[in-house]
Formats: sequence, structure tokens, C-alpha cells
Amino acid sequence: MKRIFRWVIGLLVCAALVPYPDPSPAQSRQVLFRESFQNLTDWRPLYFPKIKKYSVYTSETKDGRTYLKAESDGSASALVYKQEYNIYDYPGLVWRWKVEAVYQKGDARFKEGDDYPLRIYVMFKYDPAKASTLERIKYGAAKAIYGEYPPHSSLNYIWSSKVHPEAFLPNPYADQVMMVLLQKGGDRVGQWIDQEVNVLEDYRRIFKADPPALVSLAVMNDSDNTGEKSTSYLEFIEAFRPEKNK
Repeated sequence: MKRIFRWVIGLLVCAALVPYPDPSPAQSRQVLFRESFQNLTDWRPLYFPKIKKYSVYTSETKDGRTYLKAESDGSASALVYKQEYNIYDYPGLVWRWKVEAVYQKGDARFKEGDDYPLRIYVMFKYDPAKASTLERIKYGAAKAIYGEYPPHSSLNYIWSSKVHPEAFLPNPYADQVMMVLLQKGGDRVGQWIDQEVNVLEDYRRIFKADPPALVSLAVMNDSDNTGEKSTSYLEFIEAFRPEKNK
């Protein structure tokens, strides 16, 4: 199913009734961009070989809120943000998300459970000038197939269906994709949750190395392994530079 996708990405690669205040950029940080999903013109779809049923992504407005709605029903596809940026300049990410259900068969440890009602990809760009001979061969072959180099590595910030004790896990398809478990299980289903991460610190902590400088973002709701369905929402996502990184 998603074996080719995992390989490509891996190589390449608060209750709902209580409204949250809309966090504005703090004076202590510099914002690169803030995507509020008024439309999807800054995003492109990503479809995966051998997966014929796609998840559906739409920009919607309800009760004064505009957000990305992501619907999955035994399906998989993603949205990729068109803009690349330097993670050393802007290591911070903050977003607000909500899911209506988790997957009963979802399990981040196994390929057959490798589905998530919502996840944020941070994909680190492959640089052929810094690659070994073996890497250049592998990435060159991938470029010949897909028309572009796959990412060097990736962090996935996920809403895990199960309550795993770990803070992060390797993706079962590729160890260059690491899953960061920010939300676990169904206790907070139906609630808007604010998340804030320092991607640079997370990469160094998990991979024990400095990442490539250029990154791109992607959003996905997938259920092709479990065959289940869920609807999830992303109200905004913002890349910023914290004060201490200036």
C-alpha cells in the first residue's frame, strides 16, 4: 500500500465548547508565515503510487472559523506547502488541530496500523553536494522515477490512535522518518488543541545530528492501512523564530 510512499518520504524523506483565544504572534518572536487556510492556493496535492482512493482536503468556514478540513475513508493523500524555508532561521512551529475520531486499528509501531487522523510532516531537503556515493545513487534513482529528489529525512508530528509510552517512534516503513507523538488516544477527540514545537531541537534530540537546512511542510489524514475513516481539522499553522534563536 504505502510502502513506496514511506520509502520516498523516509529517504527524501480546552473543551470544544470553550473557544480558544486566537494566538497572535508574540512580541518575542519573528513570524515567517501564518497559514490560516482561507484557501488552498499555497498547497499542492501529493498522491501516492498504488493508492487509488484519496483523502479529501477542503477550506471551510463555520461559526466564524476558517480551517482546513481533512477527510479520510480507507484513503491516503497529502497536502504539501509550496514554500520551502530555512529551519535554522525559523525552528518554531505552532498550530491548532482537532480530530473527530481515532483509528481502532491504528498502531504507530506496525505497518498495518500506520494511519493517523492528522499529522504534520516536516521534510528536510536532500542535498546531493553533501551526500555519499551510495546516497547519490539511491536519490538519483528516486529522482528518475518521481521527477524530484525525495527528502533527506522527516519528522512527523502525529495524533496517535493508541496511547504509546514513547515520546517518539521510528516509522515502521522507514527509519529516516521519525514519529513524534504529541497527542495519544481518544481522550481529547472533539477538542481544539494548540501545539507548539521547536523542530530544530526535536531533530537534534531524535536523530542526534544537525538537519539539512531547507524544509517543507505537509499535512495528512490517512486510513488506507486500517480501512477506517475520520474527519480532522487544522485551523492554522505558523512558522516562527523564538527570541532565543535570534
